[in-house]
Amino acid sequence: MEGLIGKKIGMTSIFTEAGDNIACTVVEVGPCVVTQVKTQETDGYDAIQLGYGERKTKSTTNPMKGHFAKANTTPKLKVAEFRDSALTAAIGESVTIADVFVEGDLVEVTGTSKGKGFQGVVKRHGFGGVGQATHGQHNRGRAPGSIGAASYPAKVFKGMKMAGRTGGDKVTTIGLEVMKIFAEKNLLLIKGAIPGHKGSFVIVKK
Repeated sequence: MEGLIGKKIGMTSIFTEAGDNIACTVVEVGPCVVTQVKTQETDGYDAIQLGYGERKTKSTTNPMKGHFAKANTTPKLKVAEFRDSALTAAIGESVTIADVFVEGDLVEVTGTSKGKGFQGVVKRHGFGGVGQATHGQHNRGRAPGSIGAASYPAKVFKGMKMAGRTGGDKVTTIGLEVMKIFAEKNLLLIKGAIPGHKGSFVIVKK
């Protein structure tokens, strides 16, 4: 599966020839550097490791400095593997947006969703609250309701939908269409929304 590492820039919209307004996400993808090529003989599986972005040398650990030095490149901010990739680039080569994507491709985008902190069941799970404002329901509009039985089983089962930390999870959105490519600026316009906040790293795969 081919892909590249990128950064979410923000949202915009474009008009089709039919006059439809399509919401799109702008993603800066690549250029990425091949930092390692894994094979069945040496690693037990086939994969290409790509690096994206520039990291300060003083902020890079010594093992990673040596890893990037083998690829004859500078330290990178983000590193990701692409298994069974059809790319044939060698270590140290640069892979650009034009090498992987064309307009009309269907892609999947993986990123970290926006963190929303500790939230209740209405925001976290879409609960409707307990009843209405009549019949003695006081301050119960956003309450979770009953969470278990009494003497049996005398516990709350694991996995119960309750309040808790929301967001900040690894999320993959599939079936997104590449609407436009601006190769000179390393930009993709992807139809629809993708996970993450502005400036967050994402992985775009075909």
